[in-house]
This record gives sequence, C-alpha cells and structure tokens, in this order.
Amino acid sequence: MNQSVIKALKLLSFFSESEVDLSLSELAQRSKLPKATVFRLLSSLEYMGFVVKSKHSDHDVRYRLGLKLLELGGLVTDQLELRRISLPLMKQLQVDINETVHLVIREGDEAVYIEKVESNHALRLYARVGRRSSLSLGSGPQVLLAYLSEAEQERIITQLNFQGFTKNTIINSVELLTKIKEIKEQGFSLSFGEQDEGTIGISYPVFNRNAKVVAALSVSGPVSRLSGEYREYTQRRTKETAKEISMELGYISSRA
Repeated sequence: MNQSVIKALKLLSFFSESEVDLSLSELAQRSKLPKATVFRLLSSLEYMGFVVKSKHSDHDVRYRLGLKLLELGGLVTDQLELRRISLPLMKQLQVDINETVHLVIREGDEAVYIEKVESNHALRLYARVGRRSSLSLGSGPQVLLAYLSEAEQERIITQLNFQGFTKNTIINSVELLTKIKEIKEQGFSLSFGEQDEGTIGISYPVFNRNAKVVAALSVSGPVSRLSGEYREYTQRRTKETAKEISMELGYISSRA
C-alpha cells in the first residue's frame, strides 16, 4: 500500500464539524508525523483542491477541507439517490413485463451494473450487481457511450480492445460509431445477441436535472419471448420507466 496516500487521507480524517480548520502543528501532533512531512502532504492536498489554506495572520496559518471533497461527495450522493429512486420503478417494470431489468452507469471508461430486478422465468438473463463491462458491449453500455461528447467517444473508442463473443458482437470502431450515432438519433438502443446468442437488450437513457445522461435503464431476455407485440410493449414500458426516473431526478424534457 502507498503509505503517502494513507498518511494524506489520515490528515483529512482529523477535520470535523467542531474543528473545521486546523493548523500545521495540530495536524502534526494528531497524526504523530514530523511537521515537514505534514507540510509536504498538505501542499499536495492543497494543489489538488482537497484542502485550502486560510491565513488568519502571518503567524496563524490554518487549513480546512476544500470544495473538491464536496464535488466527490456529491457524486456518491447522486449515485445513492439514483438507486433509491430507480429501484421501486424498476420493480414495477419487472412486474409488468416479467423480464430482467438492470440499471447501468458509467464509471471511468467502463459500464457498471449497479442495480437489478430479476425475471421470474426459469430462462432469464441477468448481470450481477457490480459487474463491469466495456462501453461497446450491449445495449445499456452503448447508450452511455452514445450520449458522451464526440471527443470523449473518440478517446474511449481508440483505447478499446474489441473482443468477439458472438457473430453479432461489434468488433471495430467504424461499426461502433455507426451504432452509437443511431442510438443518439432514435433515443434508445436495441442489442441482438452481442454477448449471448438468441438474446435481446432494450435500453433507454436516464437523465438528471442538468439534462445529463447518468444511467441506462436496460431490459434483457431471450428473443424467443421478446418479439412482436410483446417486444413493442416492453420497449414502451421501458421508455416510460426511464422517463419517470428522469423526472424524479429533476429532469424536464424539452420535447412535447
């Protein structure tokens, strides 16, 4: 383990509601580290925005937590809020269609499945919560990729290591760019057997109050069930549920 990182994080843990700012001497005393070491760690934390220096006087320099921590904390809060709002609506969607429902988010250059409600059918598809996937693979991850900026899409796609799982898996950047352009234009994604033969994935974007896509709501099942009028119904209910989640998150659509 990186001891410098551990020491820096330990310094942050000494701040509290009752002690919002601390001096170099106080932090050195509590951490039992030399002042020179504490000063070096604080300088790095200050550079990254995790602490800020508040100078009361020439002889009284103190440190407090920076807004970068608020930004990171907000990301965690948003994710918890997303799951809290989504789960009841996902459960209702699963009851209506009896297929497995997933909630997928982007974390870095990957997709992560953060919630699921499984179908009651003996033959069903699901990804475990916490599973990571390439943003190129499957309807949910592809929705997340489709709503990124073109520059971000290009950066991610140039770093992809394409793997073929079935004859329908997208294995080159040209095909992927065509697919995500289509997704953005139509507002949803259909994936046919890209990971497993004979399966289908249906996904719609979930927007937050800033009109940013924060997740994909995805339904998956065998093509043998999800076809014809039943597939049309499933798509309609998935779209409605994604819209409901978005509205709960504060999103106001500009479309009629």
